[in-house]
Amino acid sequence: MSHPPYVIDQMISAKSIAARIEDLAREIETEFAATDKLVVVGLLRGSFVFIADLVRELRLPVEVDFLEASSYGDGTQSSREVRILKDLRATIGGRDVLVVEDIVDTGHTLHHVTALLNSREPAKLKTVALLDKPARREVDLRADYIGFEIPDEFVVGYGIDYGQRDRNLPFIGKVRFTDG
Repeated sequence: MSHPPYVIDQMISAKSIAARIEDLAREIETEFAATDKLVVVGLLRGSFVFIADLVRELRLPVEVDFLEASSYGDGTQSSREVRILKDLRATIGGRDVLVVEDIVDTGHTLHHVTALLNSREPAKLKTVALLDKPARREVDLRADYIGFEIPDEFVVGYGIDYGQRDRNLPFIGKVRFTDG
């Protein structure tokens, strides 16, 4: 798939992201201080960089698992139809669970995933999102922990892609389409 020409303007620096992840880890440690092992569930694919950095900051016993849900395809707009492409390997009934999301946009994906996971009866289920875009919300939902609130801009970097490109950028950047 060919994309229209675009440039990327840095929105959140790698240094700012690292500092905020340290703060989030301390907040999450307080929430789950009594856990014997926290099941950290990354929503693929966008959260892979965030989850890697977050779990390295957590001073808790953790188990990492992944769930892949899709509502975007290769486009820039959510399709609002959430499909589970890869389910968890672990059983989460009676366990403490933290769902790690890259960005909460319309809210449909995180709403669908938390409903699915809550149906499996975890002891406690909390959510953390690196980015929150409340201007686009269509579902009454807010992550329990938020790294950064951002305006309604299309962003890439730090695991977030545009048509499977730009995930490897160490910062969050705003995509600006050009005429050529």
